[in-house]
Amino acid sequence: MDGTFSWDGHTTWYDASGTTEEGKLPIVILHGGPGATHDYLEDLAVLSRSGRQTILYDQIGCGNSEHLPAAPASFWTTGLFKRELTGLLEHLGIDDAYTLLGQSWGGMLAMEHALDHPEGLKGMVVSNSPASIPLWVEEANRLRKGLPPEVQEVLLHHEAAGTTDDPAYEAAVTVFYERHLCRVPWPECMVRAFALMDEDPTVYHTMNGPSEFHCIGSLKDWDITDRLPEIDVPTLLISGEYDEATPRVVKAIDDRIPDSEWVLFEGASHSTHIEEPQKYLAAVEGFLDRIEA
Repeated sequence: MDGTFSWDGHTTWYDASGTTEEGKLPIVILHGGPGATHDYLEDLAVLSRSGRQTILYDQIGCGNSEHLPAAPASFWTTGLFKRELTGLLEHLGIDDAYTLLGQSWGGMLAMEHALDHPEGLKGMVVSNSPASIPLWVEEANRLRKGLPPEVQEVLLHHEAAGTTDDPAYEAAVTVFYERHLCRVPWPECMVRAFALMDEDPTVYHTMNGPSEFHCIGSLKDWDITDRLPEIDVPTLLISGEYDEATPRVVKAIDDRIPDSEWVLFEGASHSTHIEEPQKYLAAVEGFLDRIEA
């Protein structure tokens, strides 16, 4: 069942699969980017097989939701996306009891939401996410030093020249992505998500920048590391061995959230749900079962 809802004068699209059985909790899935779409996470709708309504949505500025390419940079804030998430929960009538699964930026958003201590949040999955963009960038730059020297040279040249829209830069970024974003052939849903983001890169370019490791947008100083001990709900952390969210990045979260557990997928990268779908679903469903018990 798909639909839209209005909040703060804006319109957001969502898709809800299944219904929530007694003793289970609905789960809302938060996509990454910021500025991507739900498409690359659409296979996670299968979580509804366990009797949990599963809700995917496109955040404002993305996919099927309202686009605002002329909005000033100051419009795109974490607070904006937090208000949208709260509006969705209230619209669906599940704000009294629910869980979240956030991937990459979506996990950052989930942690921000949890820091507001909403009464209905019973647990969350934070998948492939940092709690500090400065640490993320530090680790991403360490990873890119492992790229072939000629690729590094292209990246540095175009970043210094401000020509990151050059096809040569995009080709060099792809080398990084094939190592650390997704290490298997990209499925159609992921290709589609990137194509949609390319059609309107407003959110990604404003908040992040031209690439995963060249963060020059409004999130460049975002860091909630010191606040993580305030999170008071069970939290499952998921990441990959070759993830952009490196083990150092995720350990900083696991060490600070009081009730956290961490699953590290060997051989996988930033798209663990695509690279190891069955193991990923098993980890998530097992975690949700423990919360509900």
